[in-house]
Amino acid sequence: MSALSLFGKNRQGATAVEFGFTAPMFMLLIWVMIESGLALWTQFGLQNGVEAAARCATVDSVTCPDAAAIQAYAASNTLGMTIPASAFSYSVIGCGDKVSANYPYTFFTRYLGVPGITLKAFSCYPDPRRALTAMGG
Repeated sequence: MSALSLFGKNRQGATAVEFGFTAPMFMLLIWVMIESGLALWTQFGLQNGVEAAARCATVDSVTCPDAAAIQAYAASNTLGMTIPASAFSYSVIGCGDKVSANYPYTFFTRYLGVPGITLKAFSCYPDPRRALTAMGG
């Protein structure tokens, strides 16, 4: 038998070669799942912060007396994340007290050329006192 035919029949090391082909794709899949989970967690934290702050602006004038306090309250209710209060904004519109957030999220893979995204959330909590005033009551 020639050396080439012996090399073709030799199966030692086949597992290592197969692992070399599949491991990068598996690692990429795991990394994408981690990145997606962190982005979703950040989005849920923003949504929780704006919902809590909109409610606070309507029902708790001691804790949330002005826009700066409402922004700080929103930042403190973001489910354990550190998001600056400047990412939140407060306004009074037709639906009631509206708190919104715009947060530039950068992925850990930004070094590989993956662009960041802007996460947005808003919540409007109705204020029955304003609704009665608007109706003339």
